[in-house]
Amino acid sequence: MSRILNGRYRQISTALGTAVLSLCVSSPAAAITFDVIGPGEYDLPVDFKPFNVFVQYATVQDNEKIRDAAGKKVDGDGSQLISGLSKYVRFWSPEWNRKIGLAYEIIVPEIGVRNEAGGSYSGGLGDPLTGFAAWYRPTDSSTLGVQSFLVVPVGNDSVSDTNWKNLTSLLWNWKGGKFQVTGNGGLVWQGERTNGIKPAVTWHTNNRFGYRIAKYFEPFFGLDYEYTGAKNGAPKSWAFDVGAGVVLHTFDNQSIALRYSTTVDGASHSQNDSLNVKYAYVW
Repeated sequence: MSRILNGRYRQISTALGTAVLSLCVSSPAAAITFDVIGPGEYDLPVDFKPFNVFVQYATVQDNEKIRDAAGKKVDGDGSQLISGLSKYVRFWSPEWNRKIGLAYEIIVPEIGVRNEAGGSYSGGLGDPLTGFAAWYRPTDSSTLGVQSFLVVPVGNDSVSDTNWKNLTSLLWNWKGGKFQVTGNGGLVWQGERTNGIKPAVTWHTNNRFGYRIAKYFEPFFGLDYEYTGAKNGAPKSWAFDVGAGVVLHTFDNQSIALRYSTTVDGASHSQNDSLNVKYAYVW
């Protein structure tokens, strides 16, 4: 059984990474949707026995700068965002079609925002996400699938967006020797908030390029992009982020990923300046 689990883990890498790390998907304080994914995130198996994955994400983001409507860097509020995502995923391959894989996951955000200059702090549990993913393998070295998640507005009052959301996207992965590409592309639909505002649809894509130079060591770089149209007096918003990091494949059923990410261009959006950590455990 341990050999099966170990092989399965290497195939899925750090499991299905599908979570939003933002206080508000369309606001200037938001990170790019799904920017938490790592290399091999969607290298998913088919025809396997059920198993479980727990992933803990942690991010420290400094809000010293933001992008204004003209795309220029201007002073932000100087706050620091410290956030986490605790994720449980159940994986299985259905008996009626062993050539596909399925996953159900629950994600709970933990959010804290502090401003030392103003002496203020707000935080708590954010709006949880839950949903499914389905995929198949067109070839032995590739994966193609779809995922859809619902965001439920029941988080702490100080960090909840107060509206329902749906996040739906395609996912893909391709491996060639030690090199692999993983990514997604999709949209975020939002319902009306309690203040009467209904945000525009957000479009996003996230891509990771990894190279396994050693058994325990996989450097990677990432490209993240999103665009939100103008609506209800809010200007259009977009951002293009780049990042680099490394995955430490510490044990057969565990890994740790470290990444730095920054915004290279954008408008009416946060200026990403974040350190990101991800720990994954498979059983």
